[in-house]
Amino acid sequence: MTRIAVLGAGAMGGIYAATLQAVPGVHVELVAAGERAHRLRRDGLTINGRRHDFPVIEPGAATKPADLVIVAVKYPALAEALDDLSGQIGPGTVVLSLLNGITSEREIAAAYPEADVLLSTTVQVDPVRHGSTIDYTTLGRIVLGEPRNVPPWSAPVRFVTDLLTRAGLAWEVAEDMTRQLWWKFLINVGVNQVTAALAAPYFAVQAEDSPARALMLAAQREVIAVATAQGVDLREADLDAWLEVLAHLGPGQYTSMAQDVLAGRRTEVAIFGGELRRLGAELGVPVPINTVLHQLLETRDRFLV
Repeated sequence: MTRIAVLGAGAMGGIYAATLQAVPGVHVELVAAGERAHRLRRDGLTINGRRHDFPVIEPGAATKPADLVIVAVKYPALAEALDDLSGQIGPGTVVLSLLNGITSEREIAAAYPEADVLLSTTVQVDPVRHGSTIDYTTLGRIVLGEPRNVPPWSAPVRFVTDLLTRAGLAWEVAEDMTRQLWWKFLINVGVNQVTAALAAPYFAVQAEDSPARALMLAAQREVIAVATAQGVDLREADLDAWLEVLAHLGPGQYTSMAQDVLAGRRTEVAIFGGELRRLGAELGVPVPINTVLHQLLETRDRFLV
C-alpha cells in the first residue's frame, strides 16, 4: 500500500488528493488540525459536484512516515506547515511541493534533509475553491524532477511519475527543472500580481491592447532580466509561450492571488514581487514595476486584511 499525506486541502491539494485516492493500492490522508480537521471530517470535499471523504490525521500524530507528501498550502502558511509535517516525513519520503514561487522546495529540504524533495510546478490547472467546494475545468499537467534530469531519471522521479500515470494525470519531467520553475515564476509574478492588484479575472490581461496586459509583460520582463543575471536561461520567447497558455484560460476565471484578494485573505506577494526585489537588489538589477506592485499588495495585506 502506498501512503500519501496531503497538507493543504485547498483547491490544488484537494483535486490532486481526490484524483490519487482513486488509484488502487493508494491510501490518501489529509493532514489538518483543529477546526479545519473537524470541517474536513464533517463535510469532506465536494469537487466538481462529487463529495470526497478522506481520513484526516492531526499534525504530529504517531504514524508511519508517508511514501509521498504533497504540500499544497499557501506560502504564508508554509512555516507552520513545516512543523505540521513532523512524523509524516522519514528517510526516503518523497515530497512534492505545489506552492507557487521558487523557494518552497529549498525551505522544505532544509527542514527535512532526510527527504527526497523534488522540484515541481503545475501548468494550466484552474481550480476555484469556495469553502469545502472545489470546481475546475482542467487538471493541466504537473512538471517535476530533480534540478537536472536525464533518462532513466532518479528513483524518486520514477516513483512519482508512475503514480501520476496510474491516476491518469498528465506530467512532464523537464531536463532543466530550475529553468521550468523560473518560467512559472515569470508567469506568476506578472499575471498574479496584476490581476490581484485589479481584483480582476483573466480577461483583463488577455486583450492585446489592454493596459493591464502591458503592465503584466513589463513585470515579466524584469523577471527575465533577473533570471539572466542569476544564470537562468529565460528569454523573450518564454513570454510568447506564456501568452499562448494565457489565450486558452477561461476569461472569467481568477488567478489564485486574485481569489485571495476577493476573499479577503493575505496574498503570496512576498514570494513574487518581494522575492524578485530581493534578488534584484542582490544582483544589481532594477525592478521598478515589481517594486510598485509589491508595495501596493504588501500595503493591502498589512493594513486591509
